[in-house]
Amino acid sequence: MKPVDEYFINQKEPYQSIMLYVRSVILNTLPEVEERYSYKIPFYNIGKKPMIYLNILKGKNYVDVAFVQGILLENDFPILKNDNKRKQVRSIQLKTLEDLDQENFVQLLHKASTVLNKSKKAWFI
Repeated sequence: MKPVDEYFINQKEPYQSIMLYVRSVILNTLPEVEERYSYKIPFYNIGKKPMIYLNILKGKNYVDVAFVQGILLENDFPILKNDNKRKQVRSIQLKTLEDLDQENFVQLLHKASTVLNKSKKAWFI
């Protein structure tokens, strides 16, 4: 079993269901994305550049769907939050599956992919 699959299997509900659903939307929307296991969490890269990662922050009760270049997306997608005073990363916080607006999320994935493809590097701040 791949480490990323193990990560998902070891999550408690409702986090496991939320993460598996978000994973399926990402992989179905962007077939070019590469799923990797880095820093003990799942990352979704385009080329060698990380675009999104999924995490459960300690002491929080939600899945953090974090966009590496989120600062460049937050004007078009106000659902992105700056949690933990991160300089560049912005995220969607999902407590339930119903919190995810799939249509908006798919648009966000396409925009994030376009922005990342135009960038020389993923981490610019």
